[in-house]
Amino acid sequence: MPVVVIKLGSSIVAEDSGELRLSVVSRLCEEVATLHRAGTDVVVVTSGAIARGMHLLDMEIRPTSIADLQAASAVGQGRLFRTYDEALRELGVQTAQVLLTFFDMRARTHYLNARRTLQTLLGWRIVPVINENDTTTTDEISFGDNDFLAAQVAVLLQADLLVLLTDTAGVYTANPRKVPSATLIAEITDFEALDAEIGHEVSPLGSGGMRSKVVAAEMATAAGTATVICSGFEPGAVLRAARGEPVGTLCPARPLGHSSFKLWLRYAKPSHGTVHVDPGASRALRDGAASLLPVGIVDVEGSFGVGDAVEVASAGSRIGKGICNYSAAELRQVAGMQSAQVRELLPRATQEAIHRDYYVAL
Repeated sequence: MPVVVIKLGSSIVAEDSGELRLSVVSRLCEEVATLHRAGTDVVVVTSGAIARGMHLLDMEIRPTSIADLQAASAVGQGRLFRTYDEALRELGVQTAQVLLTFFDMRARTHYLNARRTLQTLLGWRIVPVINENDTTTTDEISFGDNDFLAAQVAVLLQADLLVLLTDTAGVYTANPRKVPSATLIAEITDFEALDAEIGHEVSPLGSGGMRSKVVAAEMATAAGTATVICSGFEPGAVLRAARGEPVGTLCPARPLGHSSFKLWLRYAKPSHGTVHVDPGASRALRDGAASLLPVGIVDVEGSFGVGDAVEVASAGSRIGKGICNYSAAELRQVAGMQSAQVRELLPRATQEAIHRDYYVAL
């Protein structure tokens, strides 16, 4: 059966006050049920738990501290899911709540368990309603935005289509609210040529923006999942996208062969520094058969910790990106050293500065 992942952003699910847009959510649930009855496996990725919690707690502005955000999410998460569950049950569709964190995608066993669970639910003809587990996540292990979470779910399930619902008709050449002459981009095939300044603005309740949707689309399409960015306020937009009819902005699939983790690392994980390597290390990384060892490192820029993503550069050019097993301070200590010397200085350190499984060439 075809698999469609539908992502609803905070601006679609809730008013700026945090009050749910029940009519919008109900209509979208009807479109989900229509697809489901037609034999399509549907997965819903929803934002709005924090917004819902804010409304229930009479908060006027979005909290900034992690603890406050987590607490607001804890209040709103159950109420948000109940809205979907009740709406879809009335339409004869059974649902399941699934909460994920970045760790579920990064750790291999967690990744496989998440995929098996979602595949089992779809096999039972149940619609998973997914959100990031805001109550336990931190900045270091967060997707950063549910657009990226939706893209990861689409990659994980090898979905046929990802639909990113937003509060505009799609991707424009400029912000249509500020530039009346802005035009809708019907199709994106070259992400690098797209204006880097498109849509950095976010809604009062959300953490993303149009730029995050474009990056999520880039991630999903690289894994072979076509992506449509369109308005969640336009009746029938989801059904039209699923039928392949023109709606919003289409990003056709373009398989590049990366794993879902490496796609996330390449497109979504922010870098905290740069590691410069010598020509030998550059060749080894380019061939893809070797990890980066401290001996191949010639310079370290920035401040980062163990587990942070860093850019890898050679001769002044960026060649890749990876998860570093050393802090910046530790890496400066051991840069250029052979493995035996590294073990003497840092007995508990791993051999690889960046393991090949956690590195992606750019």
